Amino acid sequence: MSYRELIVELDRTRAEALSDALMDLGALSVSVEDADADTPDEQPLFGEPGLTPERTAWQHSRVVALLAPEQEPAVLAAAAANAIGLAATPPFALREVPEQDWVRLTQSQFEPIAIGKRIWVVPSWHDAPDPDALILELDPGLAFGTGSHPTTRLCMEWLEQAVAPGQSVLDYGCGSGILAILAQKCGAAPVVGVDIDPQAVESARLNSERNRADVTYALPDDCPAGQFDIVVANILSNPLKLMASMLCAKVKTGGRIALSGVLARQAEEVADAYRPWIDIGVWREHEGWVCLTGVKRAAERTPGNH
Repeated sequence: MSYRELIVELDRTRAEALSDALMDLGALSVSVEDADADTPDEQPLFGEPGLTPERTAWQHSRVVALLAPEQEPAVLAAAAANAIGLAATPPFALREVPEQDWVRLTQSQFEPIAIGKRIWVVPSWHDAPDPDALILELDPGLAFGTGSHPTTRLCMEWLEQAVAPGQSVLDYGCGSGILAILAQKCGAAPVVGVDIDPQAVESARLNSERNRADVTYALPDDCPAGQFDIVVANILSNPLKLMASMLCAKVKTGGRIALSGVLARQAEEVADAYRPWIDIGVWREHEGWVCLTGVKRAAERTPGNH
């Protein structure tokens, strides 16, 4: 017997519930697609990285569940329908899935990524294209940051040209640890990574061990005291605005800050939050995202004092 996909089309509210029920009942994977894709009725769903979109299904949705060979589609569909309170099993279709090496297929979707002048982000199952480059071995995982997103790429490009050996670096919102690891490989010391998510902190520690990078990781309450030559924060515009005074206080006088996770249209309002302490502006834009960078002034001023 081969693998099969169970396909059900229904409205948004029931699609979300049905997808959860199918997973609970043992489907190998479940995805929700726009049933109107590639038609005039197609609807975009999107959100900023790190945030869950307000809607996770479309008004006219298609639920696709991958079943193991031994699973009976009709029984599974009926059980899922009953679990979410449907009076009857919704109509469904079946699609045969060719036998595949699923691990190899998944890995083939993640190739080494070239960034900046000499950075390569390389999954563990690949060889580095250039063994003399700055190589970061990093597998896709739960923590945000593999170098594929424009915001991560922008920060990495900036760090590559900004970090001087012996400078201290704070990566606030470190995710996978990719920016902290790169900073250390560029010669920074000490390097500290901070994240509000304990799972991200643990992932970053493991990634640093794999890359033989000496980085200290902590939750915000355990962030080491003191100031840094460089502070980098690849988060989102609203948290960046709220944390402006705290992040600026972490920068040494004459030190530099780099901020990303900011859309081009949000750049000015984020910059305004930092200008009481930092002379800051857009360093570079990529695919609608920007990296803001600036230098902390010797004489700080408070908002309203000009």
